[in-house]
Amino acid sequence: MTDTAPATPRRSLGSLRLILPLLRGQNGLVAGWIVFLVISSAATLSLPVAVRHMIDAGFADANAASINASFLALFGVAVVLAIATAARYYCVALLGERVVAKLRQRLYNHLLTLDQTFFERTRVGELTSRLSADSELVQIVVGSSLSVAVRSAATMVGASVALVWTSPRLAAYAALVIPLVILPMVLGGRRLQKLSKENQDRIADASAVANETLNAVHAVQAYAREPTEKRRYGEAIDRGISSARRRIGMRAALTALAILLVFGAIVLVLWVGAKAVLAGEIKPGILSQFVLYAVMAGGSVGALTEVWGEVQRASGALERIMELIATPAQIVSPAQPAALDQPARGAIEFDHVEFRYPSRPDTAALHDFSLRVQPGETIALVGPSGAGKSTVFQLLLRFYDPQSGSVRIDGRDLRALALPELRGAIALVPQDTVIFGASAQDNIRFGRVDASAAQVEAAARAAEAHEFLSAQNEGYATYLGERGVRLSGGQQQRIAIARALLKDSPILLLDEATSNLDAQSEAAIQGALDNLMRGRTTIVIAHRLATVQQADRIVVLDGGRIVAQGRHEELLRQDGLYAELARLQFAT
Repeated sequence: MTDTAPATPRRSLGSLRLILPLLRGQNGLVAGWIVFLVISSAATLSLPVAVRHMIDAGFADANAASINASFLALFGVAVVLAIATAARYYCVALLGERVVAKLRQRLYNHLLTLDQTFFERTRVGELTSRLSADSELVQIVVGSSLSVAVRSAATMVGASVALVWTSPRLAAYAALVIPLVILPMVLGGRRLQKLSKENQDRIADASAVANETLNAVHAVQAYAREPTEKRRYGEAIDRGISSARRRIGMRAALTALAILLVFGAIVLVLWVGAKAVLAGEIKPGILSQFVLYAVMAGGSVGALTEVWGEVQRASGALERIMELIATPAQIVSPAQPAALDQPARGAIEFDHVEFRYPSRPDTAALHDFSLRVQPGETIALVGPSGAGKSTVFQLLLRFYDPQSGSVRIDGRDLRALALPELRGAIALVPQDTVIFGASAQDNIRFGRVDASAAQVEAAARAAEAHEFLSAQNEGYATYLGERGVRLSGGQQQRIAIARALLKDSPILLLDEATSNLDAQSEAAIQGALDNLMRGRTTIVIAHRLATVQQADRIVVLDGGRIVAQGRHEELLRQDGLYAELARLQFAT
């Protein structure tokens, strides 16, 4: 997936507005956060007033009662500040967790709707990085950094107003340095945003490498690729560290410069104020109050500078997430879908279909392809690799749409059908079996989640899977491991066949459904498949011709075209491509 150009800081910070819809339903937490923020900020801003009163009315007049009252007031303010701060943290931290949970759910839901073309050009590791690392950044900002930024901004504004109220003359001196503080933040913000987005991209790259390698760990170990893969991942990590070093360096420099300028201004004002006290122009308490407010304002600016980088980094992460959410699906259900007959008859028709994969636009996977399959008919697709057999399945499941021509079920164009209804009418047994990290029962129920335990067992028995499942200590509740690592290839395929049996759809697609079975298991399962295919429209992809000799019709493909079709004996007599394939496979 091609990265977009880095956004300007204004656009990036503007992306934080996209969080607002995620706050719906969280009114209590938002209100609590605001209320306790106001209380804690007011308590903080009242501290210098108490100090001023203590100095002018207590120390200057040697009034013990005033000193006692002032310290008691200070303690009371501290209690209010502690309670309000704790309550504010609770509200905003929980708010951050809920917002990011919604964001992750929204992104995940959208990813499931995207078409195969999207997944052809996007690495899964990058997607999981955005689901985890990028959303974690958003959570940190919403649940922490953004709260600190708002609190610091409120304190800075309040302290600035209090500075003017305490001593307009000294406040004027302090105001001279404000442009010097803001300027580096503005100038450095663009560079920091670019570095933050680059760092997130490098983290996603490393995640993609790890995801790819761990998903193929058997191949990695079989080819003794461990040193190479370690080095490749290490290089990706090093690139991430390098980009992080530049980002951290820029943020550190901005923070140091802002703090230096702010507290330099405080020292300057303190020096001017001290001379004014000596001259009798202001009281010591006023100077103390002014200095405390100046320290608060300066500390708030320093805090803003620190969290500025986090806020921008999260803005970039949120922008990356929203780029995915804004990616439109090319294959969608129509606004007003047509309905299949219930039950569907299962008639299939490919009418002059021309199709090229988006990743291979110069090569036609199917060319002027026309095929009619009658309800209940069993069709076998045979031919060399790359002939277009799997593409027929891809189009029938509407993972892609043809560039021209049409595909129809029961006379209805697939593009006019709702995707859930279309795919619900089809059961697929793929060559590369997909087993999820769940129990055997849940894996078999994958296409029919409301099936009873008895129905699951009946499907497993028909698929010759009951014997090895019941032999497990936990039976059908046995955890099969991620990608079915605890099963043999043949056992995985029997689980997939049981899944298709349980789904009980009118159209059945078998892609080398018995390729991983031994001869004995294949013979047993072939009987189950024969029962399953009876009365259903079935299309079988097979490289082993011995498995399709009993098909009602064998369709021979080559180069995306149908070059012959008929029964097994007819095709042998034609002495064409099918006969050549048969001689190669049946030669002794």
